[in-house]
Parts: sequence; structure tokens; C-alpha cells
Amino acid sequence: GFKSLQENQRVSFEVTTGPKGKQASNIQVVS
Repeated sequence: GFKSLQENQRVSFEVTTGPKGKQASNIQVVS
């Protein structure tokens, strides 16, 4: 999850609407 990400890392993700509202999917770390 997000806990494994560093604050200085760039990430790209898509926002999708799930059963609990908006959520991030397809999270990838951009080098």
C-alpha cells in the first residue's frame, strides 16, 4: 500500500470510482 512509498517518489495512478467512492488504481512508481 501507500506505506511502502517514499515521499520523494513520483507515482502515477488512475482514479476510479469504487463501491466506497473514489479510489486509486494502477499505482506505479515513476522513476
